[in-house]
Amino acid sequence: MPRPLSHIRVVDLTRILAGPWASQTLADLGAEVIKIERPQTGDDTRSWGPPWLKGKDGRETREAAYYLSVNRGKKSVTVDLAKPAGQRLVRELAAKSDVLIENYKVGDLARYGLAYDDVRKLNPRIIYCSVTGFGQDGPYAQRPGYDFIFQGMAGLMSITGERDELPGGGPQKVGIAVTDVLTGMYAGLAVTAAIAYRQLTGTGQYIDLALLDTLVAFNANQIANYWCSGEIPKRYGNAHANIVPYEVFAAADGHIILAVGNDTQFASFCRVAGRPELATDARFSTNPERVKHRTTLIPIIQDLVRRRPRADWIDALEAAGVPCGPINNMQEVFANPQVRHRGMRVDIPHPAGVPCPTVASPMRFSATPITYEAPPPLLGEHTREILGGVLGLGAAEIDALAAQGVI
Repeated sequence: MPRPLSHIRVVDLTRILAGPWASQTLADLGAEVIKIERPQTGDDTRSWGPPWLKGKDGRETREAAYYLSVNRGKKSVTVDLAKPAGQRLVRELAAKSDVLIENYKVGDLARYGLAYDDVRKLNPRIIYCSVTGFGQDGPYAQRPGYDFIFQGMAGLMSITGERDELPGGGPQKVGIAVTDVLTGMYAGLAVTAAIAYRQLTGTGQYIDLALLDTLVAFNANQIANYWCSGEIPKRYGNAHANIVPYEVFAAADGHIILAVGNDTQFASFCRVAGRPELATDARFSTNPERVKHRTTLIPIIQDLVRRRPRADWIDALEAAGVPCGPINNMQEVFANPQVRHRGMRVDIPHPAGVPCPTVASPMRFSATPITYEAPPPLLGEHTREILGGVLGLGAAEIDALAAQGVI
Protein backbone atom coordinates (compact mmCIF):
# COMPACT_ATOMS: atom_id res chain seq x y z
CA MET A 1 0.00 0.00 0.00
CA PRO A 2 1.47 3.40 -0.94
CA ARG A 3 2.12 5.77 1.93
CA PRO A 4 1.74 9.58 1.83
CA LEU A 5 5.33 10.23 0.68
CA SER A 6 6.09 6.98 -1.13
CA HIS A 7 6.70 9.01 -4.31
CA ILE A 8 9.40 11.15 -2.65
CA ARG A 9 13.16 10.60 -2.52
CA VAL A 10 15.22 12.41 0.11
CA VAL A 11 18.98 12.97 0.22
CA ASP A 12 19.79 13.18 3.92
CA LEU A 13 23.00 15.03 4.76
CA THR A 14 22.23 15.31 8.45
CA ARG A 15 23.60 13.73 11.57
CA ILE A 16 23.10 13.77 15.36
CA LEU A 17 19.44 14.49 16.23
CA ALA A 18 17.47 17.42 14.74
CA GLY A 19 18.04 16.58 11.07
CA PRO A 20 17.78 12.79 11.50
CA TRP A 21 14.53 13.26 13.44
CA ALA A 22 13.12 15.15 10.46
CA SER A 23 14.28 12.58 7.91
CA GLN A 24 13.04 9.69 10.05
CA THR A 25 9.60 11.30 10.06
CA LEU A 26 9.71 11.52 6.26
CA ALA A 27 10.79 7.87 6.12
CA ASP A 28 7.85 6.93 8.37
CA LEU A 29 5.61 8.66 5.86
CA GLY A 30 7.01 6.48 3.08
CA ALA A 31 9.79 8.58 1.57
CA GLU A 32 12.94 6.86 0.34
CA VAL A 33 15.56 8.46 2.57
CA ILE A 34 19.17 8.09 1.46
CA LYS A 35 21.40 8.83 4.44
CA ILE A 36 24.84 10.01 3.33
CA GLU A 37 27.52 9.09 5.88
CA ARG A 38 31.27 9.31 6.22
CA PRO A 39 33.09 6.11 5.31
CA GLN A 40 34.38 4.14 8.32
CA THR A 41 32.73 6.32 10.99
CA GLY A 42 29.30 7.42 9.78
CA ASP A 43 26.89 9.49 11.81
CA ASP A 44 28.48 10.68 15.06
CA THR A 45 25.76 9.00 17.10
CA ARG A 46 26.78 5.54 15.91
CA SER A 47 29.51 5.75 18.56
CA TRP A 48 27.38 7.39 21.25
CA GLY A 49 27.16 4.33 23.46
CA PRO A 50 26.69 2.57 25.75
CA PRO A 51 23.99 1.44 25.72
CA TRP A 52 24.29 -0.69 22.58
CA LEU A 53 21.91 -3.07 20.86
CA LYS A 54 22.63 -6.60 22.07
CA GLY A 55 22.99 -9.36 19.47
CA LYS A 56 21.32 -12.75 19.65
CA ASP A 57 24.29 -14.10 21.60
CA GLY A 58 23.70 -11.43 24.24
CA ARG A 59 26.88 -9.55 23.37
CA GLU A 60 26.84 -5.86 22.61
CA THR A 61 26.89 -4.86 18.96
CA ARG A 62 28.34 -1.52 17.88
CA GLU A 63 24.84 -0.14 17.16
CA ALA A 64 24.31 2.63 19.71
CA ALA A 65 20.81 3.07 21.14
CA TYR A 66 21.03 6.81 20.40
CA TYR A 67 21.62 6.17 16.69
CA LEU A 68 18.88 3.53 16.57
CA SER A 69 16.34 6.00 18.00
CA VAL A 70 16.33 8.37 15.01
CA ASN A 71 17.33 6.46 11.89
CA ARG A 72 14.77 3.75 11.14
CA GLY A 73 13.49 3.33 7.61
CA LYS A 74 16.54 4.90 5.93
CA LYS A 75 19.19 3.65 3.53
CA SER A 76 22.84 4.25 4.38
CA VAL A 77 25.30 5.25 1.65
CA THR A 78 28.90 6.04 2.56
CA VAL A 79 30.46 8.90 0.60
CA ASP A 80 33.56 10.96 1.31
CA LEU A 81 32.53 14.55 0.62
CA ALA A 82 36.14 15.70 0.88
CA LYS A 83 36.82 13.99 -2.46
CA PRO A 84 35.58 15.56 -5.72
CA ALA A 85 34.26 12.19 -6.87
CA GLY A 86 32.22 11.96 -3.67
CA GLN A 87 30.82 15.43 -4.18
CA ARG A 88 29.84 14.48 -7.71
CA LEU A 89 27.98 11.39 -6.48
CA VAL A 90 25.89 13.43 -4.05
CA ARG A 91 25.14 16.06 -6.68
CA GLU A 92 23.94 13.32 -9.01
CA LEU A 93 21.73 11.90 -6.27
CA ALA A 94 20.32 15.36 -5.56
CA ALA A 95 19.55 15.79 -9.25
CA LYS A 96 17.38 12.66 -9.06
CA SER A 97 15.71 13.47 -5.73
CA ASP A 98 12.87 15.60 -4.42
CA VAL A 99 14.30 16.80 -1.13
CA LEU A 100 17.73 17.50 0.35
CA ILE A 101 18.09 18.02 4.11
CA GLU A 102 21.38 19.14 5.65
CA ASN A 103 22.65 20.44 8.97
CA TYR A 104 26.17 21.57 8.13
CA LYS A 105 27.53 24.89 9.38
CA VAL A 106 26.35 27.90 7.40
CA GLY A 107 28.16 27.96 4.04
CA ASP A 108 30.02 24.66 4.50
CA LEU A 109 28.34 22.78 1.67
CA ALA A 110 29.22 25.54 -0.82
CA ARG A 111 32.79 24.25 -0.62
CA TYR A 112 31.60 20.98 -2.09
CA GLY A 113 29.35 22.43 -4.76
CA LEU A 114 26.32 21.34 -2.73
CA ALA A 115 24.82 24.66 -1.63
CA TYR A 116 21.22 25.37 -2.56
CA ASP A 117 22.24 27.54 -5.51
CA ASP A 118 24.43 24.70 -6.82
CA VAL A 119 21.80 22.01 -6.41
CA ARG A 120 18.86 23.93 -7.85
CA LYS A 121 20.79 24.47 -11.09
CA LEU A 122 20.78 20.70 -11.45
CA ASN A 123 17.26 20.24 -10.12
CA PRO A 124 15.01 23.34 -10.06
CA ARG A 125 12.26 21.32 -8.30
CA ILE A 126 14.45 20.44 -5.32
CA ILE A 127 13.21 21.26 -1.83
CA TYR A 128 16.33 22.09 0.13
CA CYS A 129 16.08 22.28 3.93
CA SER A 130 18.96 23.61 6.05
CA VAL A 131 18.90 23.04 9.82
CA THR A 132 21.35 25.17 11.80
CA GLY A 133 21.69 26.57 15.29
CA PHE A 134 21.00 30.22 14.55
CA GLY A 135 19.79 30.33 10.96
CA GLN A 136 21.41 31.40 7.72
CA ASP A 137 21.72 35.09 8.59
CA GLY A 138 22.10 37.43 11.53
CA PRO A 139 25.00 38.23 13.87
CA TYR A 140 25.09 34.70 15.33
CA ALA A 141 24.74 32.75 12.08
CA GLN A 142 28.29 31.38 12.20
CA ARG A 143 28.10 30.19 15.79
CA PRO A 144 27.79 26.50 16.67
CA GLY A 145 25.07 25.62 19.14
CA TYR A 146 23.67 22.75 21.14
CA ASP A 147 20.31 22.04 22.77
CA PHE A 148 21.49 22.97 26.26
CA ILE A 149 22.62 26.39 25.04
CA PHE A 150 19.29 27.05 23.32
CA GLN A 151 17.23 25.96 26.31
CA GLY A 152 18.97 28.74 28.20
CA MET A 153 19.17 31.35 25.45
CA ALA A 154 15.58 30.96 24.25
CA GLY A 155 14.15 31.41 27.75
CA LEU A 156 12.94 27.86 28.41
CA MET A 157 15.18 27.35 31.44
CA SER A 158 13.98 30.64 32.93
CA ILE A 159 10.54 29.03 33.35
CA THR A 160 11.70 25.44 34.02
CA GLY A 161 12.77 24.34 37.49
CA GLU A 162 11.69 24.92 41.06
CA ARG A 163 11.13 28.44 42.34
CA ASP A 164 14.30 30.11 43.53
CA GLU A 165 13.06 30.49 47.12
CA LEU A 166 12.33 26.76 47.53
CA PRO A 167 14.78 23.87 48.13
CA GLY A 168 16.29 22.80 44.80
CA GLY A 169 15.25 26.07 43.23
CA GLY A 170 16.94 27.35 40.10
CA PRO A 171 16.90 26.85 36.34
CA GLN A 172 16.68 23.33 34.93
CA LYS A 173 16.85 21.95 31.43
CA VAL A 174 14.29 19.55 30.01
CA GLY A 175 15.39 15.91 30.27
CA ILE A 176 15.68 15.37 26.50
CA ALA A 177 17.19 17.51 23.75
CA VAL A 178 13.84 19.15 23.18
CA THR A 179 15.30 21.81 20.87
CA ASP A 180 16.53 19.21 18.39
CA VAL A 181 13.36 17.12 18.47
CA LEU A 182 11.10 20.13 17.97
CA THR A 183 13.26 21.50 15.17
CA GLY A 184 13.17 18.11 13.48
CA MET A 185 9.38 18.11 13.75
CA TYR A 186 9.13 21.59 12.24
CA ALA A 187 11.56 20.58 9.49
CA GLY A 188 9.43 17.57 8.59
CA LEU A 189 6.30 19.73 8.53
CA ALA A 190 8.01 22.42 6.44
CA VAL A 191 9.24 19.88 3.90
CA THR A 192 5.80 18.31 3.49
CA ALA A 193 4.28 21.79 3.08
CA ALA A 194 6.87 22.60 0.39
CA ILE A 195 6.04 19.33 -1.37
CA ALA A 196 2.36 20.34 -1.41
CA TYR A 197 3.27 23.77 -2.79
CA ARG A 198 5.43 22.20 -5.49
CA GLN A 199 2.56 19.98 -6.55
CA LEU A 200 0.50 23.15 -7.11
CA THR A 201 3.18 25.26 -8.79
CA GLY A 202 5.97 22.96 -9.94
CA THR A 203 8.42 25.09 -7.98
CA GLY A 204 10.91 23.93 -5.36
CA GLN A 205 12.22 26.18 -2.61
CA TYR A 206 14.70 26.72 0.20
CA ILE A 207 13.82 26.19 3.87
CA ASP A 208 15.89 27.85 6.60
CA LEU A 209 15.24 26.28 10.02
CA ALA A 210 17.04 27.45 13.14
CA LEU A 211 17.11 25.73 16.51
CA LEU A 212 16.99 29.09 18.30
CA ASP A 213 13.90 30.18 16.34
CA THR A 214 12.18 26.91 17.14
CA LEU A 215 12.66 27.11 20.88
CA VAL A 216 11.73 30.78 21.04
CA ALA A 217 8.46 29.88 19.28
CA PHE A 218 8.01 26.91 21.63
CA ASN A 219 7.54 29.29 24.57
CA ALA A 220 4.05 29.90 23.17
CA ASN A 221 1.62 31.15 25.84
CA GLN A 222 4.44 32.22 28.16
CA ILE A 223 5.50 34.78 25.57
CA ALA A 224 1.92 35.99 25.22
CA ASN A 225 1.69 36.23 29.01
CA TYR A 226 4.75 38.48 29.01
CA TRP A 227 3.60 40.67 26.14
CA CYS A 228 0.11 41.13 27.56
CA SER A 229 1.09 41.70 31.19
CA GLY A 230 4.53 43.24 30.95
CA GLU A 231 5.63 40.82 33.68
CA ILE A 232 8.54 38.50 33.02
CA PRO A 233 7.44 34.84 33.46
CA LYS A 234 9.19 33.00 36.26
CA ARG A 235 9.73 29.43 37.37
CA TYR A 236 6.86 27.67 39.09
CA GLY A 237 8.43 24.23 39.43
CA ASN A 238 5.70 21.70 38.75
CA ALA A 239 2.99 24.31 39.24
CA HIS A 240 1.21 26.25 36.49
CA ALA A 241 1.44 30.01 36.08
CA ASN A 242 -2.23 30.45 35.17
CA ILE A 243 -4.10 27.47 36.69
CA VAL A 244 -4.46 26.32 40.32
CA PRO A 245 -4.30 23.54 41.47
CA TYR A 246 -2.18 22.18 38.65
CA GLU A 247 0.96 20.52 39.99
CA VAL A 248 2.53 17.49 41.69
CA PHE A 249 1.35 16.43 45.13
CA ALA A 250 2.80 13.83 47.47
CA ALA A 251 0.35 11.07 48.36
CA ALA A 252 0.89 8.59 51.20
CA ASP A 253 3.02 6.29 49.03
CA GLY A 254 4.17 8.31 46.04
CA HIS A 255 3.31 11.31 43.91
CA ILE A 256 0.35 12.21 41.73
CA ILE A 257 -0.27 14.95 39.21
CA LEU A 258 -3.43 16.93 39.85
CA ALA A 259 -4.44 19.00 36.83
CA VAL A 260 -7.64 20.90 37.62
CA GLY A 261 -8.53 22.81 34.46
CA ASN A 262 -11.80 24.47 35.45
CA ASP A 263 -14.08 25.31 38.37
CA THR A 264 -16.32 22.26 37.90
CA GLN A 265 -13.31 19.98 38.17
CA PHE A 266 -12.18 21.81 41.29
CA ALA A 267 -15.58 21.27 42.92
CA SER A 268 -15.36 17.58 42.03
CA PHE A 269 -11.89 17.36 43.56
CA CYS A 270 -13.14 18.99 46.76
CA ARG A 271 -15.96 16.43 47.04
CA VAL A 272 -13.54 13.53 46.54
CA ALA A 273 -11.20 15.06 49.13
CA GLY A 274 -14.02 15.36 51.67
CA ARG A 275 -13.83 19.18 51.70
CA PRO A 276 -16.72 20.35 49.48
CA GLU A 277 -16.84 23.71 51.25
CA LEU A 278 -13.54 24.72 49.65
CA ALA A 279 -15.29 25.01 46.28
CA THR A 280 -17.68 27.65 47.62
CA ASP A 281 -15.06 29.61 49.53
CA ALA A 282 -14.82 33.00 47.80
CA ARG A 283 -11.04 32.71 47.76
CA PHE A 284 -11.12 29.46 45.80
CA SER A 285 -14.42 29.31 43.90
CA THR A 286 -12.97 30.54 40.59
CA ASN A 287 -9.62 29.94 38.96
CA PRO A 288 -8.55 33.64 39.02
CA GLU A 289 -9.18 33.67 42.76
CA ARG A 290 -7.34 30.36 43.22
CA VAL A 291 -4.35 31.78 41.38
CA LYS A 292 -4.48 34.89 43.56
CA HIS A 293 -4.67 32.79 46.75
CA ARG A 294 -2.30 30.05 45.61
CA THR A 295 -0.11 30.20 48.72
CA THR A 296 -3.13 29.62 50.95
CA LEU A 297 -4.82 26.87 48.94
CA ILE A 298 -1.84 24.70 47.99
CA PRO A 299 -0.82 23.79 51.58
CA ILE A 300 -4.43 22.74 52.26
CA ILE A 301 -4.40 20.42 49.24
CA GLN A 302 -0.96 19.08 50.14
CA ASP A 303 -2.26 18.09 53.57
CA LEU A 304 -5.33 16.39 52.07
CA VAL A 305 -3.46 14.44 49.41
CA ARG A 306 -0.78 13.01 51.70
CA ARG A 307 -3.44 11.23 53.78
CA ARG A 308 -4.32 8.64 51.12
CA PRO A 309 -2.37 6.28 48.82
CA ARG A 310 -1.69 7.27 45.25
CA ALA A 311 -3.87 4.54 43.69
CA ASP A 312 -6.85 5.55 45.84
CA TRP A 313 -6.59 9.14 44.66
CA ILE A 314 -6.21 8.25 41.00
CA ASP A 315 -9.15 5.82 41.03
CA ALA A 316 -11.43 8.25 42.85
CA LEU A 317 -10.46 11.31 40.86
CA GLU A 318 -10.74 9.56 37.50
CA ALA A 319 -14.23 8.36 38.46
CA ALA A 320 -15.13 11.96 39.32
CA GLY A 321 -13.77 13.31 36.04
CA VAL A 322 -10.84 15.16 37.58
CA PRO A 323 -7.68 14.99 35.41
CA CYS A 324 -4.89 13.30 37.30
CA GLY A 325 -2.15 10.75 36.78
CA PRO A 326 0.98 9.06 38.09
CA ILE A 327 4.58 9.98 37.38
CA ASN A 328 5.89 6.96 35.50
CA ASN A 329 9.45 5.94 34.83
CA MET A 330 10.22 4.52 31.39
CA GLN A 331 9.56 0.95 32.49
CA GLU A 332 6.16 1.94 33.84
CA VAL A 333 5.35 3.91 30.68
CA PHE A 334 5.55 0.80 28.51
CA ALA A 335 3.70 -1.31 31.07
CA ASN A 336 0.78 1.11 30.97
CA PRO A 337 -2.29 -0.56 29.43
CA GLN A 338 -3.13 2.42 27.23
CA VAL A 339 0.43 2.68 25.89
CA ARG A 340 0.43 -1.08 25.25
CA HIS A 341 -2.95 -0.92 23.53
CA ARG A 342 -1.73 1.87 21.25
CA GLY A 343 1.28 -0.23 20.24
CA MET A 344 3.87 2.40 21.09
CA ARG A 345 6.69 -0.15 21.11
CA VAL A 346 7.51 -1.77 17.78
CA ASP A 347 10.24 -4.37 17.23
CA ILE A 348 11.83 -4.39 13.77
CA PRO A 349 14.03 -7.29 12.59
CA HIS A 350 17.68 -6.18 12.54
CA PRO A 351 20.72 -7.58 10.69
CA ALA A 352 22.25 -8.32 14.11
CA GLY A 353 19.74 -11.16 14.31
CA VAL A 354 17.62 -9.64 17.06
CA PRO A 355 14.60 -7.32 17.07
CA CYS A 356 15.45 -3.63 17.16
CA PRO A 357 13.03 -1.84 19.51
CA THR A 358 11.65 1.47 18.31
CA VAL A 359 8.99 3.89 19.49
CA ALA A 360 6.05 4.00 17.10
CA SER A 361 5.19 7.22 15.35
CA PRO A 362 2.29 9.05 16.99
CA MET A 363 0.81 9.74 13.54
CA ARG A 364 -2.08 7.38 12.79
CA PHE A 365 -3.56 7.33 9.27
CA SER A 366 -6.77 5.53 8.36
CA ALA A 367 -5.91 4.99 4.68
CA THR A 368 -2.09 5.01 4.64
CA PRO A 369 -0.87 3.55 7.96
CA ILE A 370 2.79 3.78 8.87
CA THR A 371 4.63 0.48 8.64
CA TYR A 372 7.87 -0.51 10.33
CA GLU A 373 9.81 -2.71 7.97
CA ALA A 374 13.32 -1.27 7.77
CA PRO A 375 15.50 -0.92 10.89
CA PRO A 376 18.15 1.77 11.23
CA PRO A 377 20.69 0.80 8.55
CA LEU A 378 24.16 -0.55 9.09
CA LEU A 379 26.89 1.82 7.97
CA GLY A 380 27.05 1.79 4.17
CA GLU A 381 24.51 -1.04 3.96
CA HIS A 382 22.85 0.36 0.84
CA THR A 383 25.78 2.00 -0.94
CA ARG A 384 25.88 -0.42 -3.86
CA GLU A 385 22.09 -0.61 -4.10
CA ILE A 386 21.69 3.17 -4.43
CA LEU A 387 24.70 3.84 -6.66
CA GLY A 388 23.64 1.05 -8.97
CA GLY A 389 19.86 1.42 -8.83
CA VAL A 390 19.52 5.20 -8.70
CA LEU A 391 22.65 6.41 -10.51
CA GLY A 392 23.04 3.43 -12.80
CA LEU A 393 26.69 2.76 -11.95
CA GLY A 394 28.07 -0.64 -12.87
CA ALA A 395 29.83 -3.00 -10.47
CA ALA A 396 33.26 -2.10 -11.86
CA GLU A 397 32.65 1.63 -11.36
CA ILE A 398 31.48 1.05 -7.80
CA ASP A 399 34.50 -1.13 -7.08
CA ALA A 400 36.78 1.60 -8.37
CA LEU A 401 35.14 4.21 -6.12
CA ALA A 402 35.58 1.87 -3.17
CA ALA A 403 39.25 1.31 -4.02
CA GLN A 404 39.79 5.08 -4.11
CA GLY A 405 38.14 5.50 -0.69
CA VAL A 406 35.32 7.63 -2.14
CA ILE A 407 32.72 5.23 -0.75
